[in-house]
Amino acid sequence: MVETRLALAEGIRQWRRRMSLTQTEVAARLGSSQSRVAKMEAGDPAVTIDLMMRALLRLGASRRQLARIISDGAAAGDRS
Repeated sequence: MVETRLALAEGIRQWRRRMSLTQTEVAARLGSSQSRVAKMEAGDPAVTIDLMMRALLRLGASRRQLARIISDGAAAGDRS
């Protein structure tokens, strides 16, 4: 579960950077706050995995891309 959370956090950070957006701009798109986006990117347990998945989808990730991010996170956990 930790690996999935960290994979989603990294996915959010990568999508944001790919789109050349600040955390504040992402927060506006999500109807959230900059501090919440920072917590998402840090993999903070106070942010639900569901919210992190919805954030990636709203940033433009497809369901297939989201599944790959989650799968890669689970595979990382299997290797540790």
